[in-house]
Amino acid sequence: MAQTTDHEVVSIYPFNDEEIDQLMDHSSECVLMWATKDGWPVGVTHAFVWHDGKIWITFASHRHRAAAIRRDNRVSVNVSSMGYPVGTPEDFPSGAVTFKGTGEFFDDDETKDWFYRALAKKLNPDDAAGEEYFRNFLDSPLRTVLSVTPVKKIMYNAGLANRHIEGTVEESELGERLESDRERMNREREARGLDPR
Repeated sequence: MAQTTDHEVVSIYPFNDEEIDQLMDHSSECVLMWATKDGWPVGVTHAFVWHDGKIWITFASHRHRAAAIRRDNRVSVNVSSMGYPVGTPEDFPSGAVTFKGTGEFFDDDETKDWFYRALAKKLNPDDAAGEEYFRNFLDSPLRTVLSVTPVKKIMYNAGLANRHIEGTVEESELGERLESDRERMNREREARGLDPR
């Protein structure tokens, strides 16, 4: 079993694909981030659906974020296990993932219909009346649907990190030490007069 006391190295704690799906299917909210015309990073919390490896979100098409993403479709989306609803099993993945991705807008009736139903069901899993009410609420003429296709994942698997600290994780479960923890950290340590790791 592997154990660590090095809390600065975090890139070795990825999620596997099954854990990503669990986190994305059960967390009820995400933060969509984009850049304004003058370069400011901005983020807004949204409910979302994870479908076909993409993040699906909706908002009114006159929002500033719609114009910004049409101008530059590079966005990021952060999802945390803190967005799990009450009653989520304790053994579900804990931590967070940020996706860098590209956004694409959909305004056709077919996309809106399946997405509104999927989002309403996700947020009202045991309440048919609430599900139908929310689906009808979403169906407004100015609403658009944004699909984000991930191109990179930045992950922190808190459960894996905790098990590593406790010494109950197999070395094979750890991810590769990425450049930030392999090179950049040691340059920063050297600049501060610290030994490399």
